[in-house]
Amino acid sequence: MSDSSFNPVPLIRKKRDSQSLSDTEIERLIRAYTDDQIPDYQMSAFLMASFLNGLSDAEAAALTRAMLYSGIVLDLRDIPGTKVDKHSTGGVGDKLSLILAPIVASCGVPVPMISGRGLGHTGGTLDKLESIPGFTVDITLERYREILEAEQMVLAGQTEDIAPADKRLYALRDVTATVESIPLIAGSIMSKKLAEGIDALVLDVKFGSGAFMKKKEDAVRLAETLVGIGEEFGKETIAYLTNMEQPLGYAVGNWLEVKESIEGLQGDGPADVMEISHLLAGTMIHLGKQAATIEEGIEKSRRAVSDGSAFRKWVDIVRAHGGDTRVIEAPDRYNYAEFRQPVRSPKSGYITAMDAFAMGMVSLELGAGRRSKEAAVDPAAGFILRKKVGDYVEQDETFAVLHTNNDSMLKPCGEAMINAISISAEKPEASGTVALRVDRSGIHEQFAQ
Repeated sequence: MSDSSFNPVPLIRKKRDSQSLSDTEIERLIRAYTDDQIPDYQMSAFLMASFLNGLSDAEAAALTRAMLYSGIVLDLRDIPGTKVDKHSTGGVGDKLSLILAPIVASCGVPVPMISGRGLGHTGGTLDKLESIPGFTVDITLERYREILEAEQMVLAGQTEDIAPADKRLYALRDVTATVESIPLIAGSIMSKKLAEGIDALVLDVKFGSGAFMKKKEDAVRLAETLVGIGEEFGKETIAYLTNMEQPLGYAVGNWLEVKESIEGLQGDGPADVMEISHLLAGTMIHLGKQAATIEEGIEKSRRAVSDGSAFRKWVDIVRAHGGDTRVIEAPDRYNYAEFRQPVRSPKSGYITAMDAFAMGMVSLELGAGRRSKEAAVDPAAGFILRKKVGDYVEQDETFAVLHTNNDSMLKPCGEAMINAISISAEKPEASGTVALRVDRSGIHEQFAQ
């Protein structure tokens, strides 16, 4: 219901002066903005005041609630099982959803997944899915429920009915330099996830050069905020902090990552990808009440890959979304990029570092990413790494192969890839992929499984 008499100025002033807003004040502000009762410039002022002075945990929860109830909140109680989803804060080469969702669904846990598109240096799950010929992510809520009930999982895009306030606020944050606010990020993520009708949530909060959160301490604060909001809404929530100092896996680009996901589901995925996939999947299986512990869930996850049930589920879900299962079962059928160019090492030695952000930007320039939300992506573009941090490379040895349909980008992107790696005579110490676990009881050291 519209509130034409609402005046946002006192609320903007309070937040400007570092005062806290009540639940009712935040709810009225978000409702008035969603109903076009206040202009963008006033909401921009509020966002900047919140960015500079912060929001308390209570304010972050109130903001999440206001955005959540600005649209439809799905009720999936009539679908059997404990519904569990996973959300990642994004990174370079992050194709984990394509692996863990079919694993978890094949273990009897429903996975209602509403995902996003890529913007900037990180790829989006929807873009990867749409690289599969015929795969449709824009489905009605009725079809969403049908696929979830039939297949135990569904992979869809955000509709106009799901958290519309978040959609408007995110667009405004993007053009007012207020994106990097932990409470605003948390509210945006959780309003969409809670609207899915989930019972529990697993979060992959990345940190490092290729992540949204560059510093580990910022990632810890974001994870704590996300878990706190999830628990506030009665959803058991567990977050893991994972390292994004180099791309995840070897493939970066939409179809190239789908192909690597297929390899993972067939038991031949990269070690770093599969370590995190099994950890997140095992946690989801546990929260979905199909395993007594996370460790048992991880064992079930590994078994679902080894016995082929996870891959069969993936084929089923591609078919349910209208995708061509022939390229899933035989990826060489795919129409790959016209141009492929090797990138050769400038000298011999150990690769000691990779700038994941710079490599993500290479992927974008090759055609795999977008600079604006309206831009198209080339599903076949990207690159394949042949070496990663800790590997020895000879001078002139190929350490990556670029894939693109735009040959004018081959030379500058090749140079950018060379500039994105560091090579030394001494082998670097190995660093862990998963750093910490955050849940309602606090922060815990997390060791590789």
